[in-house]
Amino acid sequence: MAKPKKTPRPKAETPKGFRDYFGAEVTERQEMLSKIAEVYRLYGFDPLESSAVETVEALGKFLPDVDRPNEGVFAWQEDAGAEKPGDWLALRYDLTAPLARVYAQHRNDLPTPYRRYAMGPVWRNEKPGPGRFRQFYQCDADTVGTASVAADAEICMMLADTLEKLGLGGDYIIRVNNRKVLNGVLEVAGIAEDDDRTRGIVLRAIDKLDRLELEGVRALLGKGREDKSGDFTEGAGLKDWQIETIMRFVEAPDRIRKELRESADLVGAGGGSDVIVGELLEAGSGIADLFGPPSAAARQYRSVKAIEVLTDIVGASRVGLEGIEELQTIATLVYSQGYDFNYIVIDPSVVRGLGYYTGPVFEAELTFKITDEKGNPRQFGSVAGGGRYDDLVKRFTGQEVPATGISIGVDRLLAALRAKGRIGSEAAGPVVVTVMDRERMAEYQAMAAELRNAGIRAEVYLGNPKNFGNQLKYADRRASPVAVIAGGDEFDKGVVQVKDLVLGAKLAESASLEEWKERPSQVEVARGDLVATVRGMLEGQ
Repeated sequence: MAKPKKTPRPKAETPKGFRDYFGAEVTERQEMLSKIAEVYRLYGFDPLESSAVETVEALGKFLPDVDRPNEGVFAWQEDAGAEKPGDWLALRYDLTAPLARVYAQHRNDLPTPYRRYAMGPVWRNEKPGPGRFRQFYQCDADTVGTASVAADAEICMMLADTLEKLGLGGDYIIRVNNRKVLNGVLEVAGIAEDDDRTRGIVLRAIDKLDRLELEGVRALLGKGREDKSGDFTEGAGLKDWQIETIMRFVEAPDRIRKELRESADLVGAGGGSDVIVGELLEAGSGIADLFGPPSAAARQYRSVKAIEVLTDIVGASRVGLEGIEELQTIATLVYSQGYDFNYIVIDPSVVRGLGYYTGPVFEAELTFKITDEKGNPRQFGSVAGGGRYDDLVKRFTGQEVPATGISIGVDRLLAALRAKGRIGSEAAGPVVVTVMDRERMAEYQAMAAELRNAGIRAEVYLGNPKNFGNQLKYADRRASPVAVIAGGDEFDKGVVQVKDLVLGAKLAESASLEEWKERPSQVEVARGDLVATVRGMLEGQ
């Protein structure tokens, strides 16, 4: 008789592109999100928790590949083998598409505008790589139902307040641009609004500036580009004058920096007074009066210069000038509230979600240096982005519903806080109440309960108490700051032993015998003084 085949054991490993999060990581994330939520609530935003699963139809055209709805997202069809299969369902790939569905479904019960924030995991069915996971956290805040540019300005200010709250003051810059400005550039370049093919190639080329640099973008605007491997990418086939028009926009950040340097040289030659800067502004595009007296204008000169350059590029384009006006309004509102131009600036280099955003766009970048895998210093980079999107809800309602918002990359922001030392120090574990006598478990539990009632994390050791050394090893693995010890002798005398594990570790490393005697890491105290003694040790660590 053949032996029955053994059922193979499953492999104890996470799927590719996923990871597990343990104690301190989860706690750090929760604490960071709590601080972010505190800022959002101050601005009047309400929390929203929507389903992790949406219909593919609801996720809509913003899927990575609409022709293959199970590509790019984790999707499945209900009752796929039935005569009449059900809907295609998918794990959400962001928090914005679910918001559009929620607002369209409940708009009669929601206030207008509707201000909400959401935090939670999203899923992408993409090839994983170093630092690139298929499940990650996002933290969004959006205002739905108002076209007021004040809502966009508010998002920028709220984002600045959030980064300040997290201890990143002085280490960030929020860059602001407007998609309408780019539309104006395309109009000036003579690219028809309904020429989706040409517009698509141009927009993708601009979006690849960081990777391809100026000459690569220029090649894609023309006949095309051949990369190092020999692969050829077809270009937009624009005429020379059209290419130059678009390249003026692409090169705008360099032009702004150049003109700022020239202005700075001129100011330096005149003694660097604010009056001279004010005069420079008044001699420019004539928009300096938006920003108040010269001293205020001097602080905001960088953004004013950006607006001046963009105004020159878009020429007489109606949509382009509309975008310029919105940028001016954002600048006025932001600076009138005292936000420093060093942290919130108008910057034409921000090109985000070209097929998605319809107006102002923003990006928060951290400016401090870190060391990459090869040991080279580099700037940390972007941790949040967003903008105005007025077409997403329209898919459900048939009517345009204006909306604007921001999304924070939670994992990247956590990494930034660790790099700056704002979080990530060894998190203290709970106080461990050791067990010397199994029969007195109720009394050990009472000690832990007293500590918890006083707001101190505490637990009773629940392993085999036979080997006391193992209990202290357990406390060490738990990063416990204090251990409570009581056996028969202590119970008879009404005392407990309280051991400062942090001090004990320090003394064990380098203390002399005299230092050990002067600063004992373990003390005997009356049972009634347990809580006060433990609290004192914790405060002294």
